[in-house]
Amino acid sequence: MNYLAIDTSSKNLIVILSVGKKDYIAYDSDCGVKHSETLMPTVERLLLEAGLSIGDIDFFACTVGAGSFTGIRIGVSTVKALAFATGKPALKVTSFDVIAYNKTSGKVLAVIDAGHGGYYVSGYSDGKVVIEPSYIDRERIFELSKEYTLLSAEKCDGIDCEIVDPVNGLKTAVKENADKVTFDLDEISPLYVRLSQAEEGRK
Repeated sequence: MNYLAIDTSSKNLIVILSVGKKDYIAYDSDCGVKHSETLMPTVERLLLEAGLSIGDIDFFACTVGAGSFTGIRIGVSTVKALAFATGKPALKVTSFDVIAYNKTSGKVLAVIDAGHGGYYVSGYSDGKVVIEPSYIDRERIFELSKEYTLLSAEKCDGIDCEIVDPVNGLKTAVKENADKVTFDLDEISPLYVRLSQAEEGRK
């Protein structure tokens, strides 16, 4: 089973091309706002390394949020375009999955720093979601930390989280959810835990 998975939901850029038992991986820890410029050249480079064409991919996967609104849109639109062009199915995983699937046992809280003292979180127990994605403040984080191990892909302001590997998390999340691939590309849509600043300004 060959798949192409991408994560553009943060300042990171992750592209994983999995071919049988071999993985071709590109990881840029500081892509910043250049996802639109670097994503497709990175995909093309990995395909060239593997000696494959885009038509050889069995399914495409991407993270759908929470995270950077622009980055999420880039990842989702790219995967939907590739799936549509090749007639192959797609898979969505959340940014919380990418964090939490580094530990598939016990109770963990995947945390993403939303800035200004707020956090996007989702809780997992033995790999299953038990707290739906939500936006909470620091006080609530401290309450949940009594019950959950806090995990994040990068340092969070004001709280102590165990920093996990987003590449390993993306690989595991795709593997564990591969049975959820779909040909209905409308299902591959951004997960917005809260409105963007522009949308909030229009309320």
